[in-house]
Amino acid sequence: MELKTVTLEIPVGCNLILGQTHFIKTVEDLYEIMVGISSQVKFGIAFCEASGACLIRVVGNDQLLQEIATINAKNIAAGHSFLIVFKDAYPINFLNAIKQCPEVCTIYCATANPVQVILAETSQGQGILGVIDGFSPKGVEGNKDIKSRQDLLRHIGYKL
Repeated sequence: MELKTVTLEIPVGCNLILGQTHFIKTVEDLYEIMVGISSQVKFGIAFCEASGACLIRVVGNDQLLQEIATINAKNIAAGHSFLIVFKDAYPINFLNAIKQCPEVCTIYCATANPVQVILAETSQGQGILGVIDGFSPKGVEGNKDIKSRQDLLRHIGYKL
């Protein structure tokens, strides 16, 4: 077994959700979740099929984001993994619905941070072991940091 990491491409102003699923129907269900929650969100979804033709299935409503999701999926190349690359929305808007999707098994991350995917490769193929989402903490928040966090949440509309 070989361990390796892949750094994902996330365009400025975009987020991504990386997960594991189990059925080809996932791409259509994830598409419906995205457009059903937000008519403004622009996105691309790529799903790595793990059986049959073993193709990367791609859908979305933004050609560039579909291409970026596809590039990331090719680089990960782990069966039944999926990526959603999107803009004009936040992951929090979609996560509960995606978790409730019957085909979705796991969400590895939902972020705009730099992401490295840790992969194991065997003679059968590749699998996702986990992710490195962003950077390590540099300390513990103080009063000024708490106020800044609270102000941000109110500014973007998640708190009154």
